[in-house]
Amino acid sequence: MNTRKDQLAAFNRLLDIMEELREKCPWDKKQTLESLRHLTIEETYELADAILEDDLPEIKKELGDLLLHIVFYAKIGSEKKAFDIADVANSISDKLIHRHPHIYGDVKVENEADVKRNWEQLKLKEGKTSVLEGVPKSLPALVKASRIQEKVAGVGFDWEEPHQVWEKVQEELNELNEEIKKGDKENTEKEFGDVLFSMINYARFIDVNPENALEKTNKKFINRFQYLEEATKTSGKELSDMSLVEMDVLWEDSKKYFS
Repeated sequence: MNTRKDQLAAFNRLLDIMEELREKCPWDKKQTLESLRHLTIEETYELADAILEDDLPEIKKELGDLLLHIVFYAKIGSEKKAFDIADVANSISDKLIHRHPHIYGDVKVENEADVKRNWEQLKLKEGKTSVLEGVPKSLPALVKASRIQEKVAGVGFDWEEPHQVWEKVQEELNELNEEIKKGDKENTEKEFGDVLFSMINYARFIDVNPENALEKTNKKFINRFQYLEEATKTSGKELSDMSLVEMDVLWEDSKKYFS
């Protein structure tokens, strides 16, 4: 691994390159905070994919892409005389020190739950009117539900035991089933949302990240279905010409390779 001196030199090199690109490259000169936004979101998802694949070389590459974006935003900020990369680094450093009084102060904690609880309480003392203010409105619904539940749990609004949450899931499933029987589309949608929300909450209690779990299932399904497609082509057939029974045989066979 690199020494701290090497790390600082590498970061300084990146800052120098950013300065030069912003001055000389037509594309880089044209970029704004707004134009970079969608690219940053894309890079974040690419990093997330690499993490799920446990692809360390790819994670390194995607982290570099994100770091470039941070440096890019800071450069634009400095041009606007609003902030620079030092302000960005000092801001997060100050926040970390303030939010970790059990490390940099005299607060005592027993476990991770205490740390999370203190974190949310400190944010309220900083002027936030709700613990949910920190949940971005544009987050995908599944991720947003997970973050909402983590936030409120951090201030004690939570179930005590996993079985209580599972009972809530069963209750919501029964309510969903009732609305389906009635044929009420609007209420069915509401109850379906309640089921998903409860399942996401249960995932937290059994220490499962619901976003990661669902994405792994997505990838597994894609791999199995593509196996089915390839096997069908190899046999000289088309999927549209096969019966469900024939497709099911190949699907079961795909489980040997993608579990």
